[in-house]
Amino acid sequence: MTVHVVQYGETLWQIANQYQFPISAIVDVNGLPSADLIIPGLALYIPDETIIQNRPYFVKAGDTLWQLAERFNTTIPAILQANPSINPTNLDSNQILIIPTLNKPLIASLGFLFPSSSLFTLQNLANSLTYAAIVAYSFTAQGNAYVLLDDTAVVRECNRLGVIPLLMIRNFTNEDFDAELAGNVLANPNYRRNLINSLLRFVNEKKYGGVSLDLEFIPPARRGEFTTFLNELKTALGPRVLHVNVHAKTEDLPTNRIVGGYDYQAIGSIADIVAVMTIDYGYPGGPPNPVAPLWWMYQVVRYAASLIPPQKVQIAFPLYGYDWKVIDNTTTALSVNAAQNRAISVQTVIQYDQAAASPFYRYVEGADEHRVWFEDIRSYQEKYDLVELYQLLGVTYWQLNLPAPQNWAYLTNRFAVKK
Repeated sequence: MTVHVVQYGETLWQIANQYQFPISAIVDVNGLPSADLIIPGLALYIPDETIIQNRPYFVKAGDTLWQLAERFNTTIPAILQANPSINPTNLDSNQILIIPTLNKPLIASLGFLFPSSSLFTLQNLANSLTYAAIVAYSFTAQGNAYVLLDDTAVVRECNRLGVIPLLMIRNFTNEDFDAELAGNVLANPNYRRNLINSLLRFVNEKKYGGVSLDLEFIPPARRGEFTTFLNELKTALGPRVLHVNVHAKTEDLPTNRIVGGYDYQAIGSIADIVAVMTIDYGYPGGPPNPVAPLWWMYQVVRYAASLIPPQKVQIAFPLYGYDWKVIDNTTTALSVNAAQNRAISVQTVIQYDQAAASPFYRYVEGADEHRVWFEDIRSYQEKYDLVELYQLLGVTYWQLNLPAPQNWAYLTNRFAVKK
């Protein structure tokens, strides 16, 4: 694959000619508004038909080049050529090797989907998804799950397309997460039972493949009851999938109001999949910051993988960015594709933070300075490498209604999606 970062004075015609790749295909893969206008710093994804991939790998104690060549269906000379500085008879643990291989890595992907979204979105992305978490349910103060949005058609379409639908339940009331609602239901054995029974009823009636649990701001005092609830829910679900979303953290903070309710080790021992929300480091109303900086994601993954089996872990990729008004941090969310194209429309220069592996830009509207952080093919590639290095189960995407053509093209070209 090739990533071309546009330089001053370049045209799309010149770039297409350089790579012998049609202009129309560059426009389509990168979601450009037209072929007439590009800007410096814009990262363009140019897919190619290269079969050999260079995959990153963390060396583990006892690894040998022969074992790695067998595992990745490659050769020792090919590994040595890609890593000329290594000692072939004494590999250092935790050094990163580049492994040229014909094998595509297998990844389990999950997209969050609102039923009100077009079914065309689901149909268009079905081959890129293992699971779809249908965002349509909350619950009452007594723990009874109820439907917020009609999910009948989207669940039926998931099952037809071979995407496993998961019923997503959230402690969501009045357009926000309700800590008190979660805490009170978790603390009461009868209310927990109500929630489990009502979830099972909807799962069976609608033909869901399991549950995606998104309880946020669980009161730290309810940490033990949350673990108990997960045990009870998994027992009731049986072979169906229990997918648990948790806020990101880099250490255990048992009294913290955001992450204190999550016992990573206990959750990892119960759930089939633990999805760590490695998003919103830069958040609405806060100072302009990368949404998912790579250095922070590495810290979160190292901590999570020390407590949860990596083969159970998914990490979150944002399909969105934020536009901050610098004077007061007023924030507008927009898809990564819209963020890219806003930069083109205001004719600014896209910059790239190497440590965060995140693109950003500035522009002025009226008297107001704006700063925008988003994702592009460069940042997604780095994030996927992180998934590979720690041999994680895969990735979640918030949310499928937000266009991100570079991401989907890269996923299709680089990975085999688990079905």
